[in-house]
Amino acid sequence: MDFDLSEEQRLLKDSVERLLADRYDFESRKRHSKEPEGFSKAMWAAYAEQGLLAVPFAEEDGGIGGGPVETMIVMEAFGGALALEPYLATVVLSGGVLRHAAAPEQRAEWLPGLIAGETRYAFAHTERQARYDLHDVGVTARRDGDGWVLEGEKSLVLHGDSADRLIVSARTSGSRRDRDGIGLFLVEANAEGVSRRGYPTQDGMRAAEVSLSSVRVGSGAVIGDPAGALPVIERVTDEAIAALCAEAVGAMDRMHTLTVEYLKTRKQFGVTIGSFQVLQHRAADMFIALEQARSMAFLATMMAGEDDAEERARAIAGAKVQIGRSGRIVGQGAVQLHGGVGVTMEYSVGHYFKRVTMIDQLFGDADHHLGRVARMGGLIAA
Repeated sequence: MDFDLSEEQRLLKDSVERLLADRYDFESRKRHSKEPEGFSKAMWAAYAEQGLLAVPFAEEDGGIGGGPVETMIVMEAFGGALALEPYLATVVLSGGVLRHAAAPEQRAEWLPGLIAGETRYAFAHTERQARYDLHDVGVTARRDGDGWVLEGEKSLVLHGDSADRLIVSARTSGSRRDRDGIGLFLVEANAEGVSRRGYPTQDGMRAAEVSLSSVRVGSGAVIGDPAGALPVIERVTDEAIAALCAEAVGAMDRMHTLTVEYLKTRKQFGVTIGSFQVLQHRAADMFIALEQARSMAFLATMMAGEDDAEERARAIAGAKVQIGRSGRIVGQGAVQLHGGVGVTMEYSVGHYFKRVTMIDQLFGDADHHLGRVARMGGLIAA
């Protein structure tokens, strides 16, 4: 496995890190979080101008032809900056659905606005009763003439309150937990029958509860096979988890850096607290956990493009387990070694800890994915 970045990848890394260093310090983030959408529309436009929104899309679709490694580079940088913008929701999740399932004419119609930063998307798949089971879909889609009518509710739709379009999963046949009979539909966020209740999440991001009441869409809104979308949903979710692993590494790396700097400058009993051996050991434990997470995030990135669904799922699940465990070690260590200031709203460390905690919960926490690994390995019953 080659961990060396190519020249083009190093240029991308330098470019995005420089942009965020110049324009996205913690004070800027606090200002962005108070904007109506919960993020900076100016920064979103800057991402588009710099080509970041085009990263994973094929050149024939107007993208730059990047892959999981390029997405990892961008997401790790966003993690280090605690970026609030809907990159995961629009580019990774919704864009992933369009890359893998949309017809060429659909991509030609929908992707230019996404890549230009003019149209934001959200992936409406999660439902309250489903927990982390991707095949548990209760929202229904029934045929109506040459179109479809969608009915039901979606929960925790990331950045769903500010999206211009929703990609909605819905059951076209079968019972709620069947693996077959699931379709994907493009729905305009302002369509008749769509209502959204937006709210801030604990990590400063945004999400929404989405209600669909007799929402009508045309036949051209169907993305891929209207009864066979689950493999696409699983693949896109695996890619999103790999991206989140990279983001978590960026956040953990920043927490460790801030903590080491604090240990070198904070004085107690006339000496810097970093001179105390027990605190040095804690910082070393944090570094070990960070590097374990980094290694597994690399693995997730390398496997995100794997066509063998079982092999991909096993690697992604293993990475998610390690990210959850490492995030807790690094986050708790950072907060505890900072003392009281570590949990204040004015200081960044607590915000990083909130974000890695939320990343652990998204798309299945460490315990959930440990169970997946055990089931795939035959250690427990499926």
